[in-house]
Parts: sequence; structure tokens; C-alpha cells
Amino acid sequence: MATLTQEMKEMIATQQCFIGTADADGMPNVAPKRSTRVLTDDSLIFTEGTGGTTYANIKRGSKVSVAVVNREILDGFRFIGNPALHDSGELYEQAAAMSAKMGLPKPRAVVVIHISEIHSLKPGPMAGKKIN
Repeated sequence: MATLTQEMKEMIATQQCFIGTADADGMPNVAPKRSTRVLTDDSLIFTEGTGGTTYANIKRGSKVSVAVVNREILDGFRFIGNPALHDSGELYEQAAAMSAKMGLPKPRAVVVIHISEIHSLKPGPMAGKKIN
């Protein structure tokens, strides 16, 4: 597992994250997931509300890529990992309560991404390089 730094955690908390998956034929899908947040030092979590393409691809077994960029400071990261769907249990109930508080319908699931690699998205020689 790869470990998130404080800088990465702050960027995830303050910037829009985009989730990338692929279908059975390798067709890529990218979707903004506003609910993406840090769960632990080596995992992210997001609430799956729509049950669309991202959800279908994860159910089918797609790995996940998460990109976050801060355009103001020209820095960013890509996190690659294996997702786990939770449609019941403590994590799901916490997400359902958060959705209800925001006036949103009950989520289909929460997705925990166990991070296996971290890459730099900073322009220059580090762009795309594995850093953890």
C-alpha cells in the first residue's frame, strides 16, 4: 500500500477529485466525485449516489484511478487502487447519514479505494512519475 502525505490529504480535502474506471472492453470512464475524501493514510472513500457507469465498472471489477489537481499551484496527484463496495455496515451508514443531512437520497454504496500507487501530476520532469 502507498501512504498519503499531509499535502495530498489537504489537496483531496480542498480540490475536486475525478474517478477513472474502465468497462469490460477497456472503454475509459472519468467522473467527478465531490464526496471523495481520505479514509485512512492508505485509502480514500467516496459515496456512490447515482449508480451509473463508475458504479457498474467497479461492480464488474475495474481498478480505480483518482486524479486531483490544484491549478493555482500547478500540482496534483494520481492515486491508483483497488476498490471495495460497501452497501451496508458502519461506513455505509455514516455515508447515508451524511447524504440525508445534505438532503440527498440514500446512496447506493460507498466505495473504499485501497491505494497501491501514487503518481505526480506536477508539470515538468516529475509528470506522471510514480512517487509512492
